[in-house]
Order: sequence, then structure tokens, then C-alpha cells
Amino acid sequence: MDKKEFLEKLEIELKISKNSENTIKSYLSENKKFLDFVNKPVEEISEEDLKKYLATISQKSAASIILSLAAIKYSFSSILKKDITKEIKRPKREKKLPEVLTKEEIKRLLSSVKNKKSKLMLSLMYSCGLRVSELINLKIEDLSLEEKIGKIKLGKGKKDRFFNIPSMLIPQLRKQIKKQKNKNQEFLFSGPKGKLSERNVQKIVKKAAKKAGIKKQISPHTLRHSFATHLLENGTDIRKIQELLGHSSISTTEIYTHISKEELKKIKSPIETL
Repeated sequence: MDKKEFLEKLEIELKISKNSENTIKSYLSENKKFLDFVNKPVEEISEEDLKKYLATISQKSAASIILSLAAIKYSFSSILKKDITKEIKRPKREKKLPEVLTKEEIKRLLSSVKNKKSKLMLSLMYSCGLRVSELINLKIEDLSLEEKIGKIKLGKGKKDRFFNIPSMLIPQLRKQIKKQKNKNQEFLFSGPKGKLSERNVQKIVKKAAKKAGIKKQISPHTLRHSFATHLLENGTDIRKIQELLGHSSISTTEIYTHISKEELKKIKSPIETL
């Protein structure tokens, strides 16, 4: 089997398994890089070939290497029914705390966006804790403005969840929905070429951060991190935050207990009680 045929079969397997567009893209990319490096018939590829490849990417982050191994394991297990990764020791994932904006920085960020549609998109991601993939896939039918409730269909983890829509965003959402219906669009947000891409939203966030004078390295996901952190600082129960974020495990949500600076400020040093 040559490389082209292998990658075609992999794409079919990934689609049948209902993987996200991001997973399909990244798994195909990781396997292509590996196959380009080895440059031999796929059936002849061994664990030693994989070790040599990993040595060439050893300078990459642990997360990148773990992704490569996961992608290669999936492809070889699914298509050739063998696992060339089983004897490979996985690197430990670095426990980096996500970047979070303060409430003041959120205000500056949103105030810097003059385009109404762009501002509404960022406002929704922050106020509802949406992933960028969830935002661009949000359909008009997923919103119930009367109930102030929205629904994420089959988000990460392949499960549905609901989110609260702030009252202050309802008038803007009504206008946006009317515009989209007039254009016969099913998605809440779209561009000249139809459905928005994640890259479109990333550019909006980067541009807004620069205009607001925010020096932190932020992305659309930073708004979701900030949403969770600010809820925690406001006293929201972590189990409720878990539900709002759609985390299957509470341990994933608990990272926000480590990044809440406001919570840390409430802790008095022992010297203050002497």
C-alpha cells in the first residue's frame, strides 16, 4: 500500500468514526509527515522507523509529540491492525496554566471591536464559555431567545449541552438572526464565502487584543478560560461550571481553581494572623 492510498483510507476511517474536522485535519497531517520521513511501503514500517522519526521532532512540545503518537497509533491500528507505538514511552504533558484575561481586560477587548457582528461573536464566546468551533457551528435554530437558552449540539466529547444567553445580548441576537434569515443562512454567523472558519475568529481576537493594548498571547479559547475563571471568582459552584463548559470530568474544570488570582488574594498569609 502506498502513502496516498493509506491516507485516503485513514480519512475514511476518521469520518466514519465521526471525528471533528480539526481531528481529521491534524491526524492526516501528522501521518503524512511521518510517512514522508520514512518513505517506504506502509506495510514495511516498523517501531524502529517511528523511533527515528520521534528523534527528529524531539525538540517539539510534549503535547505535539503525544498528538503525533495518537495519530500514528490510530492509523496503523485502524488500517493495518497493528500498533507500532505500544512500546514507545509517552512524554509527560507539560502542565501549563492557560492564559486568562482580567475583567478589565475583557471590557477593553470588547470595547475595541467596532464591527457589531464581530463584537457579538466575542461577547458570546466570553459570556457563554463557547469554544470557537461551537460558535461557528451555532445555528439559528439552536437558540431560544424567549427562554434565553442556547444549545450546543454534539460538542467536544460528543454530547449536547445548554448555555445561558445574557439578557443584554438578546436585542443584538435578534438583529443578527433577522439578517441571517434574509440571506437564507442557517448559521448564526457567516461570511462572504458562507460558513466562517476558526481562522476568521482567531484573526478578530488577535486584532482586538492588539487594538486594546493587551500584551498577553491570547486566542479565542482565552475567552472561554476567562469565562470559567470569572465565574469561579464570583462564587459559582465548580460543578455548575463543569456543566456549563461541558467537561466530562471535574478534574478538567479544577484547573481554574489554580489560575484564579482573585481567589488567591483572599488567602491570608500566616504572618498576618500572628
